[in-house]
Amino acid sequence: MPDRYLRLTNSGPGRFLARRLGLPQPTPLRRWSPEHPGLDGPVLLLKAGSSGDGLDAVLARTGLTVHTSTGAAGPLPHAREGGTPVAAAVMDATGVADPAGLRDVHAALHPVVRSLDDHARVVVIGTVPDPLDHHQAAAQEGLAGFVRSLGKELGRARTAQLLRLAPGAEGSASAPDPAESTLRFLLSPRSAFVSGQVVEIGASAAVVPDDWARPLAGRTALVTGAARGIGAAVAETLVRDGAQVICLDVPQAADDLTAVAERLGGTALPLDITAPDAGARIAAALPSPGLDILVHNAGITRDRRLANMPEERWSPVLDVNLGAVLRTTDHLLDAGALCRGTGRIIATASIAGIAGNTGQTNYAASKAGIIGLVRSLAPRAAAEHGVTVNAVAPGFIETKMTAAVPLFLREAGRRMSSLGQGGAPVDVAETIAWLASPASSGVNGQTVRVCGQSLLGA
Repeated sequence: MPDRYLRLTNSGPGRFLARRLGLPQPTPLRRWSPEHPGLDGPVLLLKAGSSGDGLDAVLARTGLTVHTSTGAAGPLPHAREGGTPVAAAVMDATGVADPAGLRDVHAALHPVVRSLDDHARVVVIGTVPDPLDHHQAAAQEGLAGFVRSLGKELGRARTAQLLRLAPGAEGSASAPDPAESTLRFLLSPRSAFVSGQVVEIGASAAVVPDDWARPLAGRTALVTGAARGIGAAVAETLVRDGAQVICLDVPQAADDLTAVAERLGGTALPLDITAPDAGARIAAALPSPGLDILVHNAGITRDRRLANMPEERWSPVLDVNLGAVLRTTDHLLDAGALCRGTGRIIATASIAGIAGNTGQTNYAASKAGIIGLVRSLAPRAAAEHGVTVNAVAPGFIETKMTAAVPLFLREAGRRMSSLGQGGAPVDVAETIAWLASPASSGVNGQTVRVCGQSLLGA
């Protein structure tokens, strides 16, 4: 359903009316397209504390125009002095170890914020807090509060994120960098509806794709719930990035499923994911040598307050959204159906599983369960199978399901975020594609919210 308020407040009369009445004026998001694949303008690299030079080499490989205070490109003039608006500011705060380092963060970013272009990105790079150094841990945790607050201040479709590098994940000029894939994602239009997130990057042997425009070339992906909505968008985005897709959905949706698969040059697999033999049937349908990417997207809702929720509305939600995910994941891992080293499992959680939601005790329980699954399974799957396990947690996404929400609740869902609007299925798909990349091996055990920095559970 179109967001009429967003359209109105970005028209001439609507802007005038919104300003006079003090109404919010969200800026339409600029998403990836073949005509607009990157940011418009330079990236400013800033440093705080005793941070080194590791990020210089990583950013140089992205192809973005990078300015530093000491680099060859020279310092970037302030926009008020006739300078170019900044498309992104990357703050290396890995060396921040005390409150003095946090003062450096303020000193570096304070004069830059007014120079940020619309749709700009702010990415702060920190380290995993050291449990044996409470001064360093306090300062590094302070960065999380700083970034989340900054994301709520920026406006104009700008976003802010914090990346935490684990020991050994720092950049270098000679080796593939575990953070490069994540930086490419966050410093691009692909991350338009992701803001206020804290993502940890572990030390890992990243696989650099031959072509960053098609990082999934030669990979096989299976997407559940692929007949429509978010699942169809995920399948389409993975194909755009080079993957071959197997599209799975219930037999009742076979016609829509076949249409999606044929359009994408993929394979349709009509199957009830809750069937006892679903895992075995999926494994039998896979080509050799196996599956690179498993996307658990299938999900249902049966909303009602707990006092009015009979068992027949509770159990199907838990079985589809959580039980089937556990069973099929276990079967495919035990069968060795996921390729070692390149295997990616990505499940769909929800901000309802983080913040809760009235009338959704069943749905919220299932989606919180996904987060628990990811947190527990990720380190073991990496060690035993060479597979990463992550989740995305969508917020208000414009789908047929949200179009059926009553008007005032739908408007509240759209506006209760830092970006002031709902997301699109492609926003979830772009985040999944980043996590699915062979270069994203350093991202494991993470739940990334795709919610425009929703105020729910913030």
